[in-house]
Amino acid sequence: MSSTLLVLNEVAVAPGREDHVLAEWSRLNQKEPVAGRALYRSVDDGNILEITPIKDLSELAGLNAGWKQLWESVSQDLATDFRRHLLDFVEAPKDVADAVPRTPYVQLRHIEVKPREYAAYREWRENTIFDVVRRADQVTAFLAYHSLLSSEPGVMFVSGFECEPAEYQAVFTSPEYQDIVQQAGDRYIVGGESGLYTRIYQRADV
Repeated sequence: MSSTLLVLNEVAVAPGREDHVLAEWSRLNQKEPVAGRALYRSVDDGNILEITPIKDLSELAGLNAGWKQLWESVSQDLATDFRRHLLDFVEAPKDVADAVPRTPYVQLRHIEVKPREYAAYREWRENTIFDVVRRADQVTAFLAYHSLLSSEPGVMFVSGFECEPAEYQAVFTSPEYQDIVQQAGDRYIVGGESGLYTRIYQRADV
């Protein structure tokens, strides 16, 4: 069953330093294992993403100690500082047996919903976004979270898939789904359609 709390930790790496940072990050994680934690490499750029499931907010102190070691080890190889997000579970149109998807790929899909429209948005997405996802064999897992602490507040979908990215993307570039995106942009998303961002990552520590 998917984790009730997730910590996303992402950073952009200097060109040519991705393998080094990933190796060092993996080494430090192996010294202090956390059940379900996984590292991913962006398929589009030099970003590295860590997804960590936690059961209680008290676990953040231990994670922070590890983040300090990571900073000391790889800060000279980074293009940006770390972006961290603490997410709270809302619902799972396609749940997983583990705390996080164990699929070769994950996609993050993020929007900030207008607060006055949030209740209506929750009802709307059940019959639109979630209906498409449940019918799509390409989508193995689809988990809905909402930010607790984040510089980018809002809704975050964590989607897991096993097929090639192009096959998976076809679900969300279809005319049916593009109409859904337009509906969301017109009514629910802060900033309209441009307020939606999506990023795909490949698992890097299997």
